[in-house]
Amino acid sequence: MKVLVTGASGLIGRRVVDRLGQAKFDIRVGSRQPERLSAVGDALPMPDADAPDEAFLALMRDVTHVVHCAALNNDRAAGEADYHAANATLTGRLAKAAAACASGRFIYLSSIRAVAGPGFSGTINEATPPAPQCAYGRSKREGETRMLAAYAPARRGEATALRLPPVYGEGMRGNLASLMRLADTALPLPAGALAGVRSLIASETAAGAVLHLMSRPGPLRPAYVAGNASPLGMSEIITAFRQGLGRPPRLLPVPALPLRLAATLFGRQASWQALTATQICDPSLLVSEGWAPETDTLDRLRDLARKEAGQAR
Repeated sequence: MKVLVTGASGLIGRRVVDRLGQAKFDIRVGSRQPERLSAVGDALPMPDADAPDEAFLALMRDVTHVVHCAALNNDRAAGEADYHAANATLTGRLAKAAAACASGRFIYLSSIRAVAGPGFSGTINEATPPAPQCAYGRSKREGETRMLAAYAPARRGEATALRLPPVYGEGMRGNLASLMRLADTALPLPAGALAGVRSLIASETAAGAVLHLMSRPGPLRPAYVAGNASPLGMSEIITAFRQGLGRPPRLLPVPALPLRLAATLFGRQASWQALTATQICDPSLLVSEGWAPETDTLDRLRDLARKEAGQAR
């Protein structure tokens, strides 16, 4: 069986290619820069969102399954239209071609941002009503909708969205990368007041969830939520990074009120809400179907920071 993996050079895509290769799947990658992935052996250019239908159909030649990891994320220069084209239009067209040509499954790597904004506090599972709050989240939710439309009604159960919390791993970007850079200072941090709790997932664990969904018998649900077994407090995440970087924790128990007022004064209310919100991803559905969430997140964060520090020397 041949699997098309898009975004194969990305944080999760690299791990997906590794895991599927270990499981003896044949792999084709779709990439903006296929020459960088020549080691895979079967690499084709990824069409633009407005490419002709033939370009998407060519990707599906001899393909049984599709894992769609490619996405636009963490791009401050991107606007609503850019996110929509990359994450909604492209996903819909890829799913339409796959539904017509590939006999197996379509796994779309989505995000909890498709259902909740950074400031949302609560538990997120498959029943959480979608209420995206940002351009990225809205585009990922629209991508989910278009994917499912392409597979309905004749092939219901062959396509699913895997909604992920913040993903960490070598080469990560976004908020977790910023948090690690913040931790890599000798200055004390007023992180003791950050009471927010977050679910995370390692890129390797996310790839394992993809393999699980590819391999499990029976129809798939329209969406699954993944996450680690035990969500972590923001102060725990910062402490783990500092331990891996060889720095003392130095977290000051500053009361939350002065920090919240300062964030309001400087127009950073959204950032403050994101740091203090509690977002717990409940992976119970995946677990009930045989998937095992990671239980060693703190150790993995320490190891990641240790590797980053070693590469910087």
